[in-house]
Amino acid sequence: MAEKLGRKAAEHVAELAKLSFTDAELDQFVPQLEATMHLFDDLQQMDTTGVTPMYSPTQEVSVMREDVAVASNQRDALLANAPETEQGLIKVPAIIDESED
Repeated sequence: MAEKLGRKAAEHVAELAKLSFTDAELDQFVPQLEATMHLFDDLQQMDTTGVTPMYSPTQEVSVMREDVAVASNQRDALLANAPETEQGLIKVPAIIDESED
């Protein structure tokens, strides 16, 4: 059976996942993480002899279509739906301002 993980291990897992928790949230998270780890113990005890591994939930080999550019002649219609355009392109607000203002 999995040993108790404890608060320090839970903090480490949260840090690896780039998550931050308050002390109260960590108090709730620690037992949940321990319970999840115990589920893996249960799974390790299961006899899987003769069970074919499942690599995909479907039998489909590739459900993706080939990525091919096609002439759609819809540029004007697409640009008409954009809130703002400039020189035949969709204009969007800057998200990174590198000005020295």
